[in-house]
Amino acid sequence: MAGTKNHDYHILPPSIWPLFGSIAALVMTSGGALAMHDYAAGKYMFFIGLSGVLLTMFQWWVNVVNEAHAGDHTPVVQLHLRYGMILFIASEVMFFVGWFWAFFDFSLFPSTLTEVVGGQWPPKAVEEVLDPFDLPLLNTLILLCSGTTVTWAHHSLIHGDREGLKKGLWLTILLGLLFSAIQAYEYAAAPFPFGENTYGSAFYMATGFHGFHVIIGTIFLIVCLVRANKGHFTPRQHFGFEAAAWYWHFVDVVWLFLFVAIYVWGGWGYPTH
Repeated sequence: MAGTKNHDYHILPPSIWPLFGSIAALVMTSGGALAMHDYAAGKYMFFIGLSGVLLTMFQWWVNVVNEAHAGDHTPVVQLHLRYGMILFIASEVMFFVGWFWAFFDFSLFPSTLTEVVGGQWPPKAVEEVLDPFDLPLLNTLILLCSGTTVTWAHHSLIHGDREGLKKGLWLTILLGLLFSAIQAYEYAAAPFPFGENTYGSAFYMATGFHGFHVIIGTIFLIVCLVRANKGHFTPRQHFGFEAAAWYWHFVDVVWLFLFVAIYVWGGWGYPTH
């Protein structure tokens, strides 16, 4: 009777993965620091640590899926999983706020960076910028469509339409892959490189990290598609898919701000490539 469970919370059993993941993260960050200082072993440490971090993430999420199938995700547990995802997305928002802050600081006060940008924005070294109403606009339409298809998949799941769920996921994944391919082509054809001036650095860091998030979101959705084909989600319990949909909508919204602030406003009136 002393061990009888009289609450709705899930008490996790002892696990090696938090300790393993912490050690792997330490090895990864230490290796990255050593690599930046040209130590030969640094890059090997970094990739060994990165492999450990990825293994920890994979195994941890496998455990979460198994807990859901075991019935451990009660309504209270699901609520707090949602809180966790909301806080994670909030931290991602602040991550992008930093890049927007840097871009606006450079662009609004170019006179304070006369030696770097020539007192103007974009800098004199940048002869042309990307036309926002060419590939960037196409990518904007693609992401907006993908937000529609993932919403279709979500509503199909809620109403028990598994075929609609799978079709919506397939379309969203294909649109995400198309976005990444166009972004890669845009980078290859861009008229300015990375790192030569503040404009190129701010542009590639902000849009590049967004592209990285699109890739992560696409992988997230692929995992959801695999799980959907295995019959994992139900109308009452589908937090894994819900988290992926939230993350994808976050990626959509961030791109809209990037498109308006960096592509349109950041190069307004400047010669386009």
